[in-house]
Amino acid sequence: MTDILPKWLSAFYSFYNPDEHNIANLGYMSKVLFSMRSVILVISFQAAVIAVLLSYIAGVFNPIYSLILIAGLVLAHAASNLTNDYFGYVRNYDTPKSPRRRYTIHPIAGGFLSKLQVKGLIASFIAVDVLIGLFFIDVRGLGVLAFMVAGAALMIAYDATPITLKQIGLGEIASFLVWGPLMITGGFYALTGQLSVVAFLISIPYGLGVMSILLGKHIDQLEFDRSTGQKTLPVILGVKKARILNSILIALMYALVPLFVLLNVISVFALLVFLNLPRAIKAIRIFLGTRPKVPPKGYAGWPLWYHKYSLLNNRNFGWLYISGLLIGILSYLAFGYPVL
Repeated sequence: MTDILPKWLSAFYSFYNPDEHNIANLGYMSKVLFSMRSVILVISFQAAVIAVLLSYIAGVFNPIYSLILIAGLVLAHAASNLTNDYFGYVRNYDTPKSPRRRYTIHPIAGGFLSKLQVKGLIASFIAVDVLIGLFFIDVRGLGVLAFMVAGAALMIAYDATPITLKQIGLGEIASFLVWGPLMITGGFYALTGQLSVVAFLISIPYGLGVMSILLGKHIDQLEFDRSTGQKTLPVILGVKKARILNSILIALMYALVPLFVLLNVISVFALLVFLNLPRAIKAIRIFLGTRPKVPPKGYAGWPLWYHKYSLLNNRNFGWLYISGLLIGILSYLAFGYPVL
């Protein structure tokens, strides 16, 4: 038992900092968690929980199915992160000077795991997800397969195909589709067997938040991506337009919620997301401001800058969005108020 619990936990709220930890002192599980970039897996967990709460509202809640769905979506994301690092390494994109090698330890190049271990983890996660998919196809029908294929195709095409979505400016849009409509609407379908316009609409603000995270990251590494032929959206648009676009995405996340409340798509409790408005405004100011040339004292994750503020905004937005749905359910159970 070489792992220590706080090291496990830190993988879920921070990137690995080589100045704070010694690789030799980490156990295998801690290495796996840091290699999966567990700090970002929260976005898949939140998307899955939103789908679960919507299934409860629809009257088709099953706790076992819900746990299986959450595990499946989080494992799919973990497999995607490992795949991203594997292909980045073997294609020589993740060089020592690359942003990927600087903001946290790379699982292969950093000595956390071997290429064989990374491939083994990817294969294991995919195998579990295939079994989970077959389970939901059995209980909900072939409609689940359409969501599975679409999600898998976008994740694979992002960085594992000869011409990737990241190379042609579609990676950011793919992230919106995967973590918004596909995970939430598709997750809802897997849990209920129902297609839902409401679930689709509710997925949009959250999907925009995830898109803002990836767009922020690609703004941070624009010059490197341009030098390696990666035509991400910021490379195509230019840094100024990309920063304005990300500010618009963050503003839309919040603007859509009261609109959906007025349209009776979601309960008034969803307005809880506005408790995070100060952080959202700060994020927008960061995007419209000038990026510092050097990291502030004590800053973790450099050279990522815009990415961090997008991630913090979306993470808090997600918890408040979930809280609004949950309070709506509780108010209905206690007082009979409409949930949606």
